[in-house]
Amino acid sequence: MKDAKTIAPLEGRDSKPVNPTLVELFLHISDVLAVLLAGILAFYLLDHKISEDLRSTYINIIGLGVILSSMSIFLCGGYDTDTFFNLGNSIRGMFTGFFLTISILLVAGFAFKLTGTFSRIWTTGWLAGATGLLVLGRFLVWMIALRMRKRGIFDSRVVIVGAGEQGERLCRFIKNSEWLTMNVIAFIDDRADRVPEAIDGIPVVGGRQDLIQLIRQNKVDQVLISLPWSAAERLREVIDDIAETPIKIRLAPDLAIFNFGDRTISSLGGLPVVNLFDRPIKGTRSLLKKAEDFILTGLIVIAISPILALIALAIKLDSPGPVFFRQDREGFNNSTFKVWKFRSMYHNMGQNDKIQQATKGDSRITKVGGFLRRTSLDELPQLFNVLSGDMSLVGPRPHAPSTEAAGVKFENAVHRYASRHRVKPGITGWAQVNGWRGETDTIEKLEARLHHDLYYIDNWSVGFDIYILLRTGLVFFGQDEAY
Repeated sequence: MKDAKTIAPLEGRDSKPVNPTLVELFLHISDVLAVLLAGILAFYLLDHKISEDLRSTYINIIGLGVILSSMSIFLCGGYDTDTFFNLGNSIRGMFTGFFLTISILLVAGFAFKLTGTFSRIWTTGWLAGATGLLVLGRFLVWMIALRMRKRGIFDSRVVIVGAGEQGERLCRFIKNSEWLTMNVIAFIDDRADRVPEAIDGIPVVGGRQDLIQLIRQNKVDQVLISLPWSAAERLREVIDDIAETPIKIRLAPDLAIFNFGDRTISSLGGLPVVNLFDRPIKGTRSLLKKAEDFILTGLIVIAISPILALIALAIKLDSPGPVFFRQDREGFNNSTFKVWKFRSMYHNMGQNDKIQQATKGDSRITKVGGFLRRTSLDELPQLFNVLSGDMSLVGPRPHAPSTEAAGVKFENAVHRYASRHRVKPGITGWAQVNGWRGETDTIEKLEARLHHDLYYIDNWSVGFDIYILLRTGLVFFGQDEAY
């Protein structure tokens, strides 16, 4: 058995890591100062316009804003540990919380008839200034925290119990993770004659007694037990030996679960289970999505009805045949529905089976049809698919069941392609506004679309939908990818 006192690779690691909650404290202070300083600065700039009897009222509302914003940002996840090193998540949580603060103040102002008490210039200046300072403060804290993390200041000292394939894979996962603040300093394994002396440069330092000695010497911050779950007796013995030590002990996943590393854990009657898949938009979120679709679509149809009429007239004047074209598409839960489109090809060249995607210079496309396709105006009748419940405004674009990429049907060409059908298809989507639209003639293009579609499904929100809709108008007009 090796002596933990003489293990060279562990020397110089006696200092404990900095607690990441210190960053949360800095964020709290930064946010409080941002709201406070913006309010005071706006107050003094308008000091000559504020009457003497209202000065204390202004100071009180600034104090209330500081307290509300701190609480709201906290409730909206603006101080969660995973936001410290992710600027986008940090600012998103801050914006959500501060918007909630503004909403509470406005509602309270209307309820108590105080909106006329405060200067609109001061209110606008305060809120705009606070928003700018909040973003600036979080950017500075993020830069400092990121630099500290790169130096390993937050890295907890981790020992992995188990030097087999499972432990090696866990170590590799930790090393390759961009966000984990962990540093594996050693492996522990009682099977000294069956394991190597080091794995990826990290020493195997002995057995359970060596681990306890390291813990007593305050050289370890947490232990990850990475043994096969089938070895129940061995697991129990290891846990019994180290359970009384004052340290964080975690049971790492079995080998099979490494394929689902991004899944969450929940309790099933007290039994921890891995949540592999679920309906992504359900409950109140589903109601919000439906309300968004019907309300926005109804308003859009009313607003663009003259444009729809003009397009219909142009199609009729350009070539003989119907104005609309209907074709099978795969939708939610792989169900088939008829999608509505403005006809963009000559009426005798449309396809409903073994569909050939349009290509550049396609002779089947009419003059008006070419313009409609380039600007995606041919998709506008799909607004009626949204109203009928077959589609959403935003979602993965629907494809015909027979469509192929590189001679292979979409569902056979890319693993998990059918996962797109866990939500309703959309008129526009995250893949489209990122340039992945038009002809999908290679597996690589299809994989890129799928990657963006799955990201959208996993990260859906009303705000995300609105952002995509706003980008749609900017991205689609003048693009060359659609033929």
